[in-house]
Amino acid sequence: MAVSGNLGESSARRPLRVMIITEDDPLYVVKFFEVFLAQVPSSIDIVGITVSRAFHEPMHKTARRILRFYGMVDFSRLLWRWGVAKLLGRGIGASARTANVQLIEAASVNDASYLERLQALKIDVLVSVAAPEIFRAPLLSVPALGCLNIHSGRLPQYRGMMPTFWQLKNGESVATITIHEMAEKLDAGGVIATREFPVAQADRLDRVITGTKREGARLMLQTLTDIATSGKFPEGQPLDMTQARYYRFPASEDVRAFRARGHKLL
Repeated sequence: MAVSGNLGESSARRPLRVMIITEDDPLYVVKFFEVFLAQVPSSIDIVGITVSRAFHEPMHKTARRILRFYGMVDFSRLLWRWGVAKLLGRGIGASARTANVQLIEAASVNDASYLERLQALKIDVLVSVAAPEIFRAPLLSVPALGCLNIHSGRLPQYRGMMPTFWQLKNGESVATITIHEMAEKLDAGGVIATREFPVAQADRLDRVITGTKREGARLMLQTLTDIATSGKFPEGQPLDMTQARYYRFPASEDVRAFRARGHKLL
């Protein structure tokens, strides 16, 4: 884990240098960036964005995973949305180019060559937004202040994959957006900020994911602005790991239980 520090009085007046690692998702994660990049204040300098493959796996494997999750009808609807987005050139990369933010490619964010590239950028804070790889210790140690992850679930109760789905499936009345400091152990760093997004008794996963991405962008902007103003990385609230639970990608029976509550995927 990166050692949290401060920028010092003179450095605190310069823009906070932020690097973001995310996944290639033109349907949902892009909603975060549409809000985030449009509202970045002058006190924050986004020095680069790395967009990795979703799930960090070949596209045909991702397609099979999504097909099993959504079923043929909803998968076809989602594929249509994806095709339109690609045809129109929408996506995180396009949003970054519009905002004049540098796109930095990486075969793996843990490769030595990528770490050297980040070190040369002299970043203060590294941000993970649905990043598909686990950040190893060398990567976590790159930023001067620390690393932040945004997670669409309450921690440590909703560690792991698809937290929005699991919160709806388990009957939660809100989906909790959490920003926490990153540690080598997945979803285990101290909580820095949270925000609740209301969930209806019979809701759509599509609506809740979209809403939490947009609200998450605003929460991340607020958190980074606070760091830029103070010049210090916030101290996270330690997690009570006795309450921890880890969720994997939903199986077919989980989707059936989700629908039985009256929820829909799209």
